Amino acid sequence: MRTPRTLLVFLLALATAVLGLAGTATAEPDGPAAARDVATAPEARAGSVVEVVGTQGDWQLLVDGAPFEVRGLTWGPAVEDARSYLPDLASMGVNTIRTWGTDESTLPLLDAAADHGIKVIAGFWLQPGGGPGSGGCVDYVNDWDYKGWMLYQMNLWVEEYRDHPAVLMWSVGNESLLGLGNCYDGAELEEQRAAYAEYVNIAALEIKDLDSAHPVTSTDAWTGAWPYYDAHSPDLDLYAINSYGSVCDLRQTWEDGGYTKPYLLTEGGPAGEWEVEDDVNGVPLEPTDVEKRDGYPAAWECLMAHEGVALGATMFHYGVESDFGGVWFNLVPDGERRLAYHAVARMYGGQVPANSPPVITDLTAEGRTAVPAGSTFTLSADVHDPDGDPLDHEVKLSSKYVDDDGSLRDAEFTRAADGTLTVTAPGRLGVWKVYLLVRDGRGNVGIETTSVNVVPPQPPGTGLSEGRPTTASSFQEFGDGAPYLPEHATDGDYGTRWASDWSDPQWLRVDLGSVRTFDHVQLAWETSFARSYEIQVSDDGAAWTTVHRVTDGQGGVDSLDVTGTGRYVRMLGTERGTGWGYSLLEFGVYAS
Repeated sequence: MRTPRTLLVFLLALATAVLGLAGTATAEPDGPAAARDVATAPEARAGSVVEVVGTQGDWQLLVDGAPFEVRGLTWGPAVEDARSYLPDLASMGVNTIRTWGTDESTLPLLDAAADHGIKVIAGFWLQPGGGPGSGGCVDYVNDWDYKGWMLYQMNLWVEEYRDHPAVLMWSVGNESLLGLGNCYDGAELEEQRAAYAEYVNIAALEIKDLDSAHPVTSTDAWTGAWPYYDAHSPDLDLYAINSYGSVCDLRQTWEDGGYTKPYLLTEGGPAGEWEVEDDVNGVPLEPTDVEKRDGYPAAWECLMAHEGVALGATMFHYGVESDFGGVWFNLVPDGERRLAYHAVARMYGGQVPANSPPVITDLTAEGRTAVPAGSTFTLSADVHDPDGDPLDHEVKLSSKYVDDDGSLRDAEFTRAADGTLTVTAPGRLGVWKVYLLVRDGRGNVGIETTSVNVVPPQPPGTGLSEGRPTTASSFQEFGDGAPYLPEHATDGDYGTRWASDWSDPQWLRVDLGSVRTFDHVQLAWETSFARSYEIQVSDDGAAWTTVHRVTDGQGGVDSLDVTGTGRYVRMLGTERGTGWGYSLLEFGVYAS
C-alpha cells in the first residue's frame, strides 16, 4: 500500500525538524536566506500571474491576462554568464528559457531574464533523469526518504522564487518515466512508473499550495509517458514533452489517446543519435548543418499546427559547448552562430543577423572505411559563404565511438589550392568522428561531420609472431571481458587484447620458435599504452639485449623499423602512459 499524501507531508515535516532545516534562523549563508536577501531588495518586482485557460482542445496560456505563446530555447551557459547571453536571446525573439534544476544558484538567471523580458520554466531534477542510461535509480514505491527530501527541496525553492517576475511555470522531473526503464522491467517497472507519476502529482499539489499563480507540469521524453500522467497525475496543468525526430507525430498521438490537457514541447531540435541511421562505419549519421537549419522551422510548424493544444516550445539548445553533443545540438558552440541560429531567430520573429554563416555541403572523406593509423586521408566539401567573406578552415577529431570521449581535438591538416584538405589520421584504432569547421571572421561558423575507420597499417614483410607462444609478466584476470591473456596480443585479432597489472615494469614476450632476424615491429595499443618501453631480443629467454627504445610514446599504433636477431622478442614497459597497466591489441614482429 502506498503512503497517502498526508502521511508524506507528516514524514517530511518530521525529517525537517530532525535535520534542523525548518525556519530561516537555521539557513546556511549561501542557501535560501542569502537568496532572499537579494530577491527582496528595493528593486524587486512583482511576479506574474500565469494561467492555463480554456476548454478541451481550445486552451491558451495567459500571463497577467494576456495570451502568451512560448517561443523559447533551453538554457545552456553558466548562470554567471546570464547577463552576457540573455540580450542575444531576447534579440532572437525568445520569450522563454527552460532549466532542469532550481536552487540557490538560480536567482542571477531569473534576475537577468526578467531584465530582458524573458520568462523561465523552472525545472526540478528527479532521478533517474535524462532517459535510459541515466544513473540514480530510485524506488518510487518505497523510498520515502528520497521522495520526502526532494519534495522539501521543491517546496523550499518554490516558496523562494514564486514572486519572481521571471517565473513562468514549474516543471517536476525530466525524462524519469522513460529512464525508469533502465532500472526495472516487467510488472515492477509498471509499478514504479505508476508510483513516480503519483509522486509527481503529490509534488504538483504541494507546489500549488505554495504558489497558485503559476502552472505545474512534468517533462518526459516520449508520449508513452502521457498515459501514466493521465492516470496518476490529474493535478498537472499541462504536459511537457521532449521530442526530436517525432515532433510531427505528437498531434496524432494526443488525439488517439483522448488526452484532456494541453502540452508544451520542452526539448526539440535535430534528430538525435538515438533516432538516425548509421553511416557506412556504423556510427549515427549526424544531420547536416542545412538539415538542422531546416529542421527547426519544420518542427515548429508541425507543433503549432495543433492549435489550441500545443502552447509553444523551448527548442534545444542555446548552448556554448563545442564537443560532440554541442556540435550536434548547440546553436552557438563557442559563442559562434550557426545556420540554425538564424533559422530560429527568423522563426520567432527576432532580429536575424545580416551576415550569414558559411554553408558546407557534400563533405566526403576518401577511403573512409579503412584509413591506416597515422597515414593521411583527403577531405573534400563544397564550401561557400553567402556574403563572400574570406574563410578559415579547421579540422577536429573525436574519439566518441572509440572510448566515449566526446571532446574535440585538433587534427593536423593542410589545405590545397583546390580546397581539399589532407588530414593526418589518429594513431589509435577505431571509428573517429571528423569535423570540418569553417569560420567567416564575423562570429559565424559552419560545421559538417563525417567519420573514418582507422585500421592498422599493413606492416612490411612476413609475420613471424602471429600464433606463436606468448607469455607476460602478468595479466589482468578480473573485470569486464577478462581474462586478458598474453596470447591475445599475438592472435591476429584486433578485437582481443593483453592487459597487465597496474604497475611498472611489465613485459610481454613472444617465442619465434628459433633464432630469427626481423626488421619491423608493430605495436597496437589499447587505451592503456606505454610512455616508455624497450624492444628486446634474446636467444635463451634469460639474457636480453635492447634493440630499440621509446621514451615519448603516445599510444595508438607504433610502427617501428627496428632490426634484431633472436628467438625471443619482448616489449619491456618501463613507464605507463595512464594510471592503468599496459594493454596491447597486437604485438607483431616482421621480416622482409
